[in-house]
Amino acid sequence: MALARLEGSAGSGPAFLIAAGIVYEIIAAACSSPQTTEINAGARSATLMKWVHVGQAQAAAFVIAAAWIDRQHRAAILAGGAAAMGLMEVQYLHARQAGLAAGGLPTERYPPARVFTLPWASR
Repeated sequence: MALARLEGSAGSGPAFLIAAGIVYEIIAAACSSPQTTEINAGARSATLMKWVHVGQAQAAAFVIAAAWIDRQHRAAILAGGAAAMGLMEVQYLHARQAGLAAGGLPTERYPPARVFTLPWASR
């Protein structure tokens, strides 16, 4: 297992934490928190996982780049990134499921969607 090979190697702990942290940071930039997701699942469930996966794709690109650049800490970087991606996936899936099941009052309200048309396009 990748984590077993990292034990006792200098620099692997920080590399693992940095890789995990970047995944959380990038997904947070693309999504709201799992708590807000759960509260507003009724309004957000249609697009939620799309944005989680966009964030994960961005995070994967950074983690892979870091692993390519720092060969000495490659295993720690990849392990940290993979662990954080897996945990965030599970958290957002749970938030969506729990929020839809609860059906409580959301903290956000959206007006009905309006279709925008350009003035010259309707002629």
